[in-house]
Amino acid sequence: MTTYDPSRDGAQMSFDGRMSYGDYLHIDQILTAQRQLTPAHDEMLFIIQHQTSELWMKLALHELDAARRAVAEDRAREAFKMLSRISRIFEQLNSAWDVLRTMTPADYTTFREGLGQSSGFQSWQYRLIEYAVGNRNLSMLKPHAHRADITARLEAELARPTLYDEALRHLARAGLPVPAEVLNRDLRQPWVAQDGVQAVWEMVYREPLKYWQAYELAEKLVDFEDYFRRWRFNHVTTVERVIGLKRGTGGTSGVSYLRRMLEVELFPELWHLRTSL
Repeated sequence: MTTYDPSRDGAQMSFDGRMSYGDYLHIDQILTAQRQLTPAHDEMLFIIQHQTSELWMKLALHELDAARRAVAEDRAREAFKMLSRISRIFEQLNSAWDVLRTMTPADYTTFREGLGQSSGFQSWQYRLIEYAVGNRNLSMLKPHAHRADITARLEAELARPTLYDEALRHLARAGLPVPAEVLNRDLRQPWVAQDGVQAVWEMVYREPLKYWQAYELAEKLVDFEDYFRRWRFNHVTTVERVIGLKRGTGGTSGVSYLRRMLEVELFPELWHLRTSL
């Protein structure tokens, strides 16, 4: 049997002085970033699960920034693809919990002490995502106060309109009666459901063919929040399965804290209108 040689079909096999796959992706740096603090077998799973989640969140932020700019410039159709991609990213993040749930409570106790006070709720990329889509809890700046560079990024985000703000401004420019007080609100504050905004979305949903672009934008936002809620729910169930009702390493109340997060609505009017239709 003849062994196949890819070079006969033109595959590049020599990379002396040339850029390879590993060079382009900086694979060496990525694969040496997993530094265990204990000899526990499952610590590697824990590190990789969180590191890969941060990479997916970096991509989500990249797409969120582009989608928000597109909506602000009334290029909503271009934003649809980006918003769909963000939903798929959170589907990927949801799948990661399935892997982490293979770790039992006994497994986790073998390295939990090594984590110190570090905790996932301290993720500044996750905080940026929440701020970008509307959950602007100013108290959550505090875990990042020791890093001036991160605090500056979070403060810059708080000065920008959220994705939802831009969506409503887009509707207003299209002639829909979005309340002026909503368009001129304090951007640093978390979103609070507004009857006037729900009335606008109800107009769109009652005549989707007339307002098709706004209707499609609304459904892209709902798609994203759907996957985001699932991510939060999977987080809660994974934590409860592994540590029960113990406090988190970062000092939070653990499961009860995460359950409170399930009650947060990013685009409340888009969910509430379904009852009114």
